[in-house]
Amino acid sequence: MANLAIGSGTSRLRPILAGRRAATLALLGALALSGCQSTGPAIDLSRIEAEQGSEQNIASLSAVIARNPRDANAYNVRGSAHARAGQFEEAIEDFDQAIALNPRLFQAYANRAHVYADINENGQALQDYNRALQLNPSYDVALIGRGEVYRLASRRQEAFADFQRAIELDTTDPRAYYRRGLLYQAGGQHNFAIEDFATAISLSPQSPSGYNGRGVSYMAIGDDENAAADFNTAIKLDKTDPEGWAMQAALLEKRGEFKRAARSYAEALKYDPNYTFARNGLERTKKAG
Repeated sequence: MANLAIGSGTSRLRPILAGRRAATLALLGALALSGCQSTGPAIDLSRIEAEQGSEQNIASLSAVIARNPRDANAYNVRGSAHARAGQFEEAIEDFDQAIALNPRLFQAYANRAHVYADINENGQALQDYNRALQLNPSYDVALIGRGEVYRLASRRQEAFADFQRAIELDTTDPRAYYRRGLLYQAGGQHNFAIEDFATAISLSPQSPSGYNGRGVSYMAIGDDENAAADFNTAIKLDKTDPEGWAMQAALLEKRGEFKRAARSYAEALKYDPNYTFARNGLERTKKAG
């Protein structure tokens, strides 16, 4: 049975828990967009396809384990399926068992770390990522996962080093480029960020996140035409993703098109009523319009 690694997919770059993201754009004064950045998503479990987290698939994996109760890989795979289904306690139990049966199964440490990160047990997550990398220093999944924990903790140098190492290892995981792009963006290095977002897009062209990230950097350097194209593409790819609508609204607000901006902010709030950036933008543009 193959060793599956959760959190390393190319289909979507989105979180799975509440609190989907912090404010995606810093509006300083009258939309001083040169200081803006997209914070990006947290850990993603997207390598496991949707059907792999189904009850039917989990039942099938349980049958495999019943026939082979000493198979560490089987527990690792079922743990991945539980994680994909949002069954985090069961996932951790399976990864625990996989590690007990095979303490050198580095994929299980990384998979358990992904789950710990998703439930905000970041200390435990870092321990597991570190152990996975002790066993396999070239494991890009663990490097990217650990880098994201560092990034979200504002440990930017350590995060950059992990993403950089994964890229040097020729990873095909778009998140390494996307998240390094976010770090460049946070440091105001928008041309480098644009290059990284472009690579992430080439690796995962159906994910809206790369387009949104690149659009923010285009907007920061005054290239509104390319920014608008990227935000429009993001919305076409996923009309239910509030970030694309909010970024489009910010650009419209910057242009002084307050009524259109208000409509886009309202669309963002339709899909995420707790999106503070969109709510504040809607209030501003309604008053301005």
